[in-house]
Amino acid sequence: MIDASGARGAPPHETTDDLPGEPLSSLGDVVADIAKDLSTLVRQETELAKAELRESAKRAGKGSGLLGGAGLAGWFVLLFLSLALWWAIGDAVGLGWSALVVAVVWGIAAAVMYSMGRGELKRVQGLPKTTETAKHIPDALKGNES
Repeated sequence: MIDASGARGAPPHETTDDLPGEPLSSLGDVVADIAKDLSTLVRQETELAKAELRESAKRAGKGSGLLGGAGLAGWFVLLFLSLALWWAIGDAVGLGWSALVVAVVWGIAAAVMYSMGRGELKRVQGLPKTTETAKHIPDALKGNES
């Protein structure tokens, strides 16, 4: 500020010696700092979310692979139990007839599972209710318009 003598100086009510730290920033500088800090925070949070997602995907992949391996091992158990049943029945009625008996047992199991699965699919009623309620969100955001 310029005083009566024409000399430049601080305003009479405020001097730079009275203020601790750095001189006052303009409002634009404060807003720019906030925007920069917010941008940094968003970027860091995004990177953290990506890292967490990668870790979750790794675990999901490993878990899926292990479950697939367990399914394959279970299939082999079922295969060899079926072969053992075929062989055991074969001692009593002959291997040809015992193979037919084991095949009929598996055919019945398949028919029962098919029937149950078909019944479950018939109970599906289309899209979940969430889809219907989500359609109303834009209307709710508009408010009460006449």
